[in-house]
Amino acid sequence: MTTTAFFTLCWENCANAVAGALWPAARAASLVLALSLVFVLARADTVQPDISSMQVTRTEEGVFLSANLQFELPAQVEDALRQGIPMYFIAEAQVQRERWYWSDQQLGVATRYYRITHQPLTRRWRLHISNSAFTGGSGTGLALGQSYEQLEDAIAAIQRIYRWKILESGQLGSTSGVSVQLRFRVDLSSLPRPLQIGALGRSGWNLQLSRTQTLEAAP
Repeated sequence: MTTTAFFTLCWENCANAVAGALWPAARAASLVLALSLVFVLARADTVQPDISSMQVTRTEEGVFLSANLQFELPAQVEDALRQGIPMYFIAEAQVQRERWYWSDQQLGVATRYYRITHQPLTRRWRLHISNSAFTGGSGTGLALGQSYEQLEDAIAAIQRIYRWKILESGQLGSTSGVSVQLRFRVDLSSLPRPLQIGALGRSGWNLQLSRTQTLEAAP
């Protein structure tokens, strides 16, 4: 065997050995890249919690708020609903006037309470909306109670806020420097005690939205 042939054979053997050693690492890197791409695409398809199309208007009847809430139910919240556990939500609108010489003046706070329950006999979802907190498993001053075939339809009804009266016109005075902060969240305090403890600080239960909008003059 000539010297040239010897070195050629050694080079080929070394190259094959290196390629064989690197192949598992290359496969692992490709797998990690593929999983990362799937994760990114999954996050892109997930609806990010947001409040859109928020509008606050004053008329002779009062101050009205309209908005669209964009969110997907947290995994634990949806799981609890499908297991027959009632879930509660709160929307709160705080009206305040900016003051350069002191802290902002709070003009009023309006609160709306939501409760969703599953009715196993009819396999329907029941949504109650109230201006008062639900106590003892029932609501006081219930404003609306409606049934839906699908959970998604009940959630869609919560997500649409239209002409919610949040303040009497006489409570407002001047519209200068007035803004409204709308907040929406899961009411964990209304859950059964064991669930409250288990849900505390866990992202699977967390849902909070917030947006501030200046008051618009009446058309």
